[in-house]
Amino acid sequence: MNPRAGLFPHTPPRDVLGIWRDEFDRARSEGGLFQLTLHPHVIGHRSRIVVLEELLGHIAGQQDVWFATHAEIAAHVWTPNQLV
Repeated sequence: MNPRAGLFPHTPPRDVLGIWRDEFDRARSEGGLFQLTLHPHVIGHRSRIVVLEELLGHIAGQQDVWFATHAEIAAHVWTPNQLV
């Protein structure tokens, strides 16, 4: 147990980038959806913006990726007369 953990409660930015990249890569390999939710207390640091830019570059570098809004995704999967 790290006695200093309470002083440094945040995950280091490069570790966050690794987590985000792994999440995206696995979702893509499974043909799934990658949705990144950015809460202010998570992304609201300059160092996190830097790694977010790196993540977006990684994602944009893939040939089969679609950047979409929630509305666009809903319209893509919605079927008329579908039971809810």
